[in-house]
Amino acid sequence: MTSIRPATLDDAQTVRDLAEAVWWPSYRPILTEPQIKYMLDTMYDLDSIKSQIVTGEQTYLLLLENDIPVGFAAYAPRQENPAIYKLHKLYCLPETKGRGYGSLLLDEVEKAVLAAGKTVLELNVNRYNPAKNFYEKKGFATLYEEDIDIGQGYQMNDFVMRKVLR
Repeated sequence: MTSIRPATLDDAQTVRDLAEAVWWPSYRPILTEPQIKYMLDTMYDLDSIKSQIVTGEQTYLLLLENDIPVGFAAYAPRQENPAIYKLHKLYCLPETKGRGYGSLLLDEVEKAVLAAGKTVLELNVNRYNPAKNFYEKKGFATLYEEDIDIGQGYQMNDFVMRKVLR
């Protein structure tokens, strides 16, 4: 049985652990190992996750299978344009691939965006990440390419994708 619930402060380490378990197999074919480590250490720093949860900077959702966390998502209104929401993170353990868990998390985020009275959801996806196909199947379209300097000489080379919710 699956369930989705908002992540709490007590779940910050779980989010970090899930990210670690997902990122290495997902990004090793795309990014260098030092860049993966750098991004995990910055984007999934435990204090950062806790701060995002406490302040509401990002809303985290946990997906549980038989009460065991197997995936998560995080979303928030864009700072520069609160009429647009951004899906910051959506990851499920590799062994759960094909079970529809990514779709369940995305559906939950879309419901929350609509409940907030908004209809636009955007995300960034690495240009070489096969997840782009998943997002296209879920109704997202590529708006543009974006290269983001994340420090230490590393860049995120992404597509920005958008979906208008109904």
